[in-house]
Amino acid sequence: MTDDSSPWLIVGLGNPGPEYAGNRHNVGFMVADLLAERMRAKFKAHKARAQVVEGRLGAPGPSSRRVVVAKPMSFMNLSGGPTAALRDFYKVPVERIVAVHDELDIDFGQLRLKLGGGDNGHNGLKSITKAMGPDYCRVRFGIGRPPGRMQVADFVLKDFSPTERKDLAFEVDRAADAVETLIVDGLERAQGTYNS
Repeated sequence: MTDDSSPWLIVGLGNPGPEYAGNRHNVGFMVADLLAERMRAKFKAHKARAQVVEGRLGAPGPSSRRVVVAKPMSFMNLSGGPTAALRDFYKVPVERIVAVHDELDIDFGQLRLKLGGGDNGHNGLKSITKAMGPDYCRVRFGIGRPPGRMQVADFVLKDFSPTERKDLAFEVDRAADAVETLIVDGLERAQGTYNS
């Protein structure tokens, strides 16, 4: 039974630093930034090697949820350490942890929400799963597969293409909506609405 006083922990995955800001791999940070904007709050450094913002999401009133939105500052491959430290600090049950991340196996702009599962070769998820098991929620933001023979590592560390950038703000907004729906209305309803 989940203690209703515990917050949700939403972890946007990415790499810190301006040179990575527009990369496909940083779409989790983009969604986290938008959620912070919606809460009218600014990120602050946390001792767990993360930037965090605390507040509420959802319509004002009894349906709003207490949340901590975090961006690990450890680089993608080491996201598990900060995530587990924040879980312990805020006493968040694992079923209230949501990782927002880029996903190669889904076309650009498509979303898939799920609970648990494998890491599909995603180093951020691999690190989180190693730190605390696989039973957290994921909001998977499709970035599609690299063209031609481009290496996956090169593809995820490149900025979105000019064509993709035209729709990027809309898609990030939709992913933020999906996170809010997940924490307010539950996973099944969010999947029904957003799992395109």
